[in-house]
Amino acid sequence: MSYDVVIVGGGHNGLTAAAYLGLAGRRVLVLERLDETGGAAVSERPFKGVDVRVSRYAYLVSMMPSELISELDLELDLRSREISSYTPTHRDGRDTGLLAARHDATTALSMRSLTGTDTAWQQWQAFYAEAQELATRLAPTLLGTLPSKDEARALFSDIPHVWEAFAERPLGEWIEHSIDDDLLRGVVLTDGLIGTFASANDASLQQNRCFLYHVVGDGTGDWKVPVGGMGAVSGALDRAARKAGAEILTGADVVAIRETPDGAEVTWRDATGEHTTHTPMVLANVAPTVLARLMGDEPPLPKPIGPQLKVNMVVTRLPKLKSGRDPREAFAGTLHIDEGYAELETAYREAKSGNLPSKPPSELYCHTLTDPSILSADLRAKGYQTLTLFGLHAPDALFADDPKGITAEYLERTIAGFEAHLAEPLSDVLALDQDGQPCIEAKCPLDLEDALGLPGGNIFHRDLQWPWAESAEEVGTWGVATQYDRVLLCGSGARRGGAVSGIAGRSAAMHLLGRR
Repeated sequence: MSYDVVIVGGGHNGLTAAAYLGLAGRRVLVLERLDETGGAAVSERPFKGVDVRVSRYAYLVSMMPSELISELDLELDLRSREISSYTPTHRDGRDTGLLAARHDATTALSMRSLTGTDTAWQQWQAFYAEAQELATRLAPTLLGTLPSKDEARALFSDIPHVWEAFAERPLGEWIEHSIDDDLLRGVVLTDGLIGTFASANDASLQQNRCFLYHVVGDGTGDWKVPVGGMGAVSGALDRAARKAGAEILTGADVVAIRETPDGAEVTWRDATGEHTTHTPMVLANVAPTVLARLMGDEPPLPKPIGPQLKVNMVVTRLPKLKSGRDPREAFAGTLHIDEGYAELETAYREAKSGNLPSKPPSELYCHTLTDPSILSADLRAKGYQTLTLFGLHAPDALFADDPKGITAEYLERTIAGFEAHLAEPLSDVLALDQDGQPCIEAKCPLDLEDALGLPGGNIFHRDLQWPWAESAEEVGTWGVATQYDRVLLCGSGARRGGAVSGIAGRSAAMHLLGRR
């Protein structure tokens, strides 16, 4: 059979592109190396004999536009959390913390209790009012062709200082100018660091772009829990793509792409041998580094840096906190550990110099407080919960000499930081698998590279890019072009491709369909 387009990689963006193209009547073939589709957005049972489906690599959804969900008629339930975050700390001789909730009165009261005045709350409100303008004004542009930088800047003509603060100057300057309290500064800065290895004042503005992707999602920046786990997101897209007529092959490892005068040849291997098909166009739902290898070219430089540790846990109950905060509140949102502003900068400097941070910053949340469906009925009845942790400033180079040993050491340091705020050892609440082993697993960046083909373990495939054109040639395009005439990017490495959003897949489909 001949195909109008072959999609290399069945991650969520590849499935999104397949669904749109199938609905438009195109004949689509999706080739996925793994035995199931979804890429990083999958749910798995990593602990033997423990019936829980954890989101093994990704965890929350913010960037996926409601328009995309509607256009593809996805069967998807994304739930908001009442608690945004909790940050335990020891201040003025007492264990306390900062609770940020959807209700302003709750957040204001917590900040007043922590700092003794209303100044912190007023500064927090003012900062996030400006950040909300980023979301409100830029989110609509993500579903169209790329505006020029001047056109994007014009959206802020009445508040030019906001554009200057986030698009022209390091994020750290904006934070330091707007907020006095170190702990509050750190809570804000974390949105600029997940998946990104940078200082608050990095001249590259990587942290600014990461911050934008964290606050712009769907015009609100609300990070939602996918009911059923991340696998439910990929599952909905897989069903939509198949319903639209796409053919999806799993266990199909693409080994080469070769351009021809009238298209491209794609070669893959599966259990039955090696196969090649010809197609007018190829969509690459792989990192640019991987694409270069498939095309027989040298990989682009510099190599991407993956800077996070991903930890999955199952607990028999939520651990108690020294602050006395109800664990069902503290873990319902994002719980920040050692993420004060100065702590984040210190950890970055240590990692940058080639050393493991002495106090690794991390953040946790409990999926099952919002969505217990990923637990079996028996585990729900027993009160079991899941905890997901992301460690920051853990660049892949730190793990190169001894991935297993250094991951274990980094995990030990991270857990020590967590336990400093607990009223009991974590080991007291960790569930055990059928072999009597604690239900805790840690994935360093090199594990993500091995399992998912992410260069350096970078979850964005490469450094995030601004969501507008950065050259005259890009203006009015979909931001998916490559140096190859017959190959387009449709994954996270595309412009506007970061996070679990489907935007890159949709953009590649719109390019092929000639939409504007």
